Amino acid sequence: MESHLEHETREARKLAFFLPNTFTALNMACGFMSTLFSFQGNFHTACMILILGAIFDSVDGRVARLTGTQSAFGEQFDSLSDAISFGFAPAILMYQRFLTPMGRAGEIIAFIFLLCGALRLARFNANIDRVTSQYFQGLPIPGGAMAMVGYVLLSLEFDWMNQITPVTVVYVIFFALLMISNIPFYSFKNATWAKEHKKAVLFFIFVVLALMFVYEQLMVSFIMWTYVVGCLLYFFTHKGELKNVFEWNNEKDAD
Repeated sequence: MESHLEHETREARKLAFFLPNTFTALNMACGFMSTLFSFQGNFHTACMILILGAIFDSVDGRVARLTGTQSAFGEQFDSLSDAISFGFAPAILMYQRFLTPMGRAGEIIAFIFLLCGALRLARFNANIDRVTSQYFQGLPIPGGAMAMVGYVLLSLEFDWMNQITPVTVVYVIFFALLMISNIPFYSFKNATWAKEHKKAVLFFIFVVLALMFVYEQLMVSFIMWTYVVGCLLYFFTHKGELKNVFEWNNEKDAD
């Protein structure tokens, strides 16, 4: 018979497996709720819920690693959740906020963002055993989603942004293409400088989060553009060092 200790251990393992997937489910729920608010025209709430979803998304993987409950199921569930929260929901957000007057063309632009996000996730899953932990291959889909969120929040602060539809179209397509590009985006997963200066990093994160609550209309875009421009500048100035960072793609094609 199973001892009390063995029973408790088994139950603890079940709970540990359940915990990270709960955060993943919460992320998916945020994507669903954000879509509903977008259809209702409540764009500020739709944006804030997607930001909350991004927080849940950043937590689930860390919880899985801390509890030793990483699994193929969790990886697939996380990707499906991301497709809804960071692919479908932002596409609907941009369509409802800016692209509706364009009719069918607006639908196509929104779908391009969703499609590129799905392709980004599919490529990541296909190469999950090969991908480097230092760089993302292309802009991660949460980053693309936050770029859309930042743009919408800015438009709520500056009404004139609603009148520049061509710029909006270019903006959406630009970030969609970044997601499926081969440009390396720094992942911060193995940032030794962050480990060496934990207090400073934590203080910086605290300040950024505080500013997010006060100036969310500006801070989301500021953070995203700082990250994207920084990664692009580093890529174009260090092409020689980074040209083979995803060389396993060529190895796979040659097999």
